[in-house]
Amino acid sequence: MNITKQNSIAIYADGADIEAMRQMAKLPEVTGFTTNPTLMKRAGITNYLAFAQKVVAEFPDMPVSFEVFAQDQAEMQAEAEILSDLGDNVYVKVPILALDGTPHINLIRTLSAAGIKLNITAVTTKEQVRWALDALDPEVPAIISLFVGRVADTGIDPTSFVICSSTMAFRYPNVQLLWASTREVDNIRQAEQLGLDIITVPPAILNKWVTRRDLTPVDVALDTVRGFAQDIESLGYSILDEVEAISAR
Repeated sequence: MNITKQNSIAIYADGADIEAMRQMAKLPEVTGFTTNPTLMKRAGITNYLAFAQKVVAEFPDMPVSFEVFAQDQAEMQAEAEILSDLGDNVYVKVPILALDGTPHINLIRTLSAAGIKLNITAVTTKEQVRWALDALDPEVPAIISLFVGRVADTGIDPTSFVICSSTMAFRYPNVQLLWASTREVDNIRQAEQLGLDIITVPPAILNKWVTRRDLTPVDVALDTVRGFAQDIESLGYSILDEVEAISAR
């Protein structure tokens, strides 16, 4: 299999609301989707398989990641096979660690060797990246999702983690590195600058990026003060009037 890496970063929309996914799919910049259990809970998904089938049917040409829900390895393998069979565009998300902290190396190796496209998720250290790279079949496409935003949430600068991961993955043309847990629009630039292949972005941040990316710093200043002025007008604030009213008492 001849697998080559892309030159510019791909943008995947992150979510589990089918209507929001339809809207995001209209953006030419969005080329795929990612989902996870938390997003499904938030979206009120009650039938996982029905939701997954609907997504694959509506977006057959866009890569989409669905996560296994089980904790037992035999059940995880069975779920992965079911999800993978939904379509050629499906990547099955498998967390790098079990609940007890043990890496899912054997499971990843088994699934990848069987030709299942995997998205190794919840990766937060370069050691975990190495485990995943060593376990993945070099002939089968795969994604490793770096939870950069969650690392940064701890107060740690994730830059070194991302650079090390990108350096390690460079020799694996079948593996794409994904920037996950995006927190702000500038993460898109950072992810591309640091050599990642994909960034997954929530709809709210995507909409902000699309509507504001052409603004200059002066435009931002004007937009800000105009917004303040509108809020002041709607609230009826006037410091001078208030001082005058106090003085008249």
